[in-house]
This record gives sequence, C-alpha cells and structure tokens, in this order.
Amino acid sequence: MRTLIVDDEPPARRRLRALLRDRPDVAVSGEAGTASAAVAAIRQTHPSLVLLDIRMPEGDGFDVLDELRGDHAPAVIFVTAFSQHAARAFDVRAVDYLVKPFARERLWTALDRAASQLAALTAPPAPLRRLPVDVGRRIRLVDADEIDYLRAEGNYVRVYAGAQSYLLRQTLTGLVARLDPADFLQVHRSLVVRLDRVREIETLDHGELMLRLTTGAALITGRRFRDPVRSALGLSR
Repeated sequence: MRTLIVDDEPPARRRLRALLRDRPDVAVSGEAGTASAAVAAIRQTHPSLVLLDIRMPEGDGFDVLDELRGDHAPAVIFVTAFSQHAARAFDVRAVDYLVKPFARERLWTALDRAASQLAALTAPPAPLRRLPVDVGRRIRLVDADEIDYLRAEGNYVRVYAGAQSYLLRQTLTGLVARLDPADFLQVHRSLVVRLDRVREIETLDHGELMLRLTTGAALITGRRFRDPVRSALGLSR
C-alpha cells in the first residue's frame, strides 16, 4: 500500500514512518504537514492509503477530502489527538480512526482493515454464472453454460439458449464484461459466441469467418475480429 503521512507535527510523522518500517505491505510515498500540501501530494503521488491528521494549518483533514471529491480517492485512516470527530470520519467512509497516543497493535489493526478494503476494490468480480431474465411476471435464472450466443439489438441484447431466446435491457458490451472470457468471445460488434458451441468454421471471400454452432445457427464474424477468433479457436493465421 503506497501510503502518504499527513500531520503538522514532525515528531508524529517520524513516529508513523518508524512504525510503518515493520510493515512489508506498506511503502511510504511521502509526507505533508498542511492541508494544501496534502491535497497536492495526493494528486501528484496517487497513494492508495493516507494516514490523515484532522487539525493542521490551511484547513483540516475533512477539507482535504472535500477538495479531492471527484478526484483520486485513497483509503483514509484518521490519526488525531481529538476523539470528537470520529462520527464525522466514518460519515466520509474512513477505514479507521486512531486517537493519539495509540499502540502499534492498534495501527496494525487499522492497516489490516485498509488492506482488506483495497483488495476488495481491486479484485475483479467473479464471472456471471447465472443470468436473470424476465419471463412475463417471473424471473428465470439461465445458466451461463446454457447460452449459445448473444446478439445486440440496439440497447438490448438477445440471448440465445437452445430453443429459447430472451431479450435483456442492457448493452452487449456491459453484458459480455460480466461473462467468463475463457468461455465467451466477441466475434462481431453485435455478436458474442460461446466458444464450445462452435462446430465448424468456414472462411468467406472477404476475410470473414462463418461459425456454425452445434445448434445449427450460422454466425458471420466481423473482419476486425478475425484474428482473435482464429486464435481463440486454435486456428493458424
């Protein structure tokens, strides 16, 4: 975790830096002693975590966060001598609130929470395994491995699964981003196919490929998708 230390008292900054040397998962990216310097340092170094004092020259810790609203948003652990701001700190989604003086173990707990929060934010979401589709007044859950292919229809997507098809109100780009890339491949700007459904490939005159699926459907790839399709299907170029 690239960490910025913000405190107007040099001894407090030195203590935090010394404590952090024992954390192999923390790298101190810099220090700041005023609110304006903290804003500038965050914008310049893009830390993943800020240890943030509240009372300091040129504003306070909350002013720093207000100034950064809409910009890079690091995780924040408030480190302060004043206990009365804890409720407000959690209103701005602080990871933790440490009141000086604090023991090393208390700082460790806060850092562990920050690490868990940052890991959750950066971990890619699990691929969608079941797709909820509207069927009249009911919602049917279609297993991803039942899907043969998907076709864009304006701002909708038609999902083909065996003899059934379902219309979803979302974009093809948004839906394919939630499917497992090991199973599904975009073969045209308006088509995504499940790779294990492809039974035959035919090269057409203008460089497109015709994919014949196990269901009997015939899909024509876009020319700019030709090489990724050939690669995904194990074909020589």
